[in-house]
Amino acid sequence: MAIHHSVQVMALASLALVAAVAPATTTHLRFYMHDIVTAEAPGAATAVRVVRGLTPLPNDPTNRFGDMYTIDDALTEGAGAASPVIGRAQGFYLFASRTDAALLLSANMVFTAGKHNGSAVAVFARDAILDSVRELPVVGGTGAFRGAAGYGLLRTNTFNATTNNAVLQIDMYLNV
Repeated sequence: MAIHHSVQVMALASLALVAAVAPATTTHLRFYMHDIVTAEAPGAATAVRVVRGLTPLPNDPTNRFGDMYTIDDALTEGAGAASPVIGRAQGFYLFASRTDAALLLSANMVFTAGKHNGSAVAVFARDAILDSVRELPVVGGTGAFRGAAGYGLLRTNTFNATTNNAVLQIDMYLNV
């Protein structure tokens, strides 16, 4: 009887070990974030400067070190403004470098439609906005993404230097 019990304990321990080291499922999401600083008809601005910094950034007549914007940007399936909205990027970004165009971005990507409705992914990172591809770590998630880890790759799809409006392509790679 003791041998049978030992075999059962060893089998359960083996299963627990396999489960503990089994790779997490990786989920890839692609969506677009519409950062609207200057409202264009018929919409409203979705990024609003709430703090004005004092020191102008080199080669940038609009933004200053310390400028902080609060965001409630649309997340869409495609890059176009008419593409279906699947969520909102809610949080803030701050111009955090005195010498280059680098932001501190803190945002929750909140999904309000589709397969991931009711779930969110949180990012918190430096965003060197002039780089062609930026990698931002995922620091958590809720709903279907509870406990998520991973990263997002951001690419500027379009940018208007006159309005400061931008559309970003975001590819999220999430381990849940």
